[in-house]
Amino acid sequence: MVAGPADPVSGRAIDASEVSPPGVRLPWLNGREPRSSVLGEDFFRRDAVQVARDLLGVRLVSTVDGQECSGVLVEVEAYLGPDDPASHAATRGGVTERNRAMFGPAGRAYVYRSYGMHWCLNVVTGREGDGQAVLLRGLEPLSGLEVMRERRQGGEPLAAGPGRLAQALGVTGELYGHDLTRGPLELRPGWILPDAAVEVSGRVGVGKVPEWPLRFYIRGSRGVSRSRAHPGAPALPSHVRR
Repeated sequence: MVAGPADPVSGRAIDASEVSPPGVRLPWLNGREPRSSVLGEDFFRRDAVQVARDLLGVRLVSTVDGQECSGVLVEVEAYLGPDDPASHAATRGGVTERNRAMFGPAGRAYVYRSYGMHWCLNVVTGREGDGQAVLLRGLEPLSGLEVMRERRQGGEPLAAGPGRLAQALGVTGELYGHDLTRGPLELRPGWILPDAAVEVSGRVGVGKVPEWPLRFYIRGSRGVSRSRAHPGAPALPSHVRR
């Protein structure tokens, strides 16, 4: 077993190979402590692209049902509101019962069912009324791996992909509109990652504008989903409002 950090919930040493391959120098595997600052409202009130990039390396802590587990975000996608054809906010009806959480306030959870099967967790961003959000697609476990495995019924990988991430952390529709700066599901500061560690591509599984470069992920992380994505255009179209 490759020595890794100890799981603060169970006390068991985490095998580094469980969360990241050898040779990848990710700060949470090298003994570096996470930042001690607080993610305030100003962090989330920015546009979805900025927030998405800065969410990489942030910790997500769940105490749902009294069971603690946590991980670091390693893959996300930005959705830009009514001007984004792939966004749930781009509907003829505008604000609906399903998407109302997307329109604010920022820092809240927008939770929905994908294909009627899997819960997906998003972080609302921007100003109230913008309808922007960031989909949390991939997580590297830091603590409570046994809790995650039980919820996932032994399925592997534990939290690579939005459906797996939500299941591992106990996310359901009960957390729709939840303030993600407090428990039982909380975003906490983590580690700042250099641009050299981050890849950008088109989003996964979208039928419209798949080339928009709105998926951000950490190179080499095993928490990143293996889904195929468009390599991404060099930039967003000039008409897209951010």
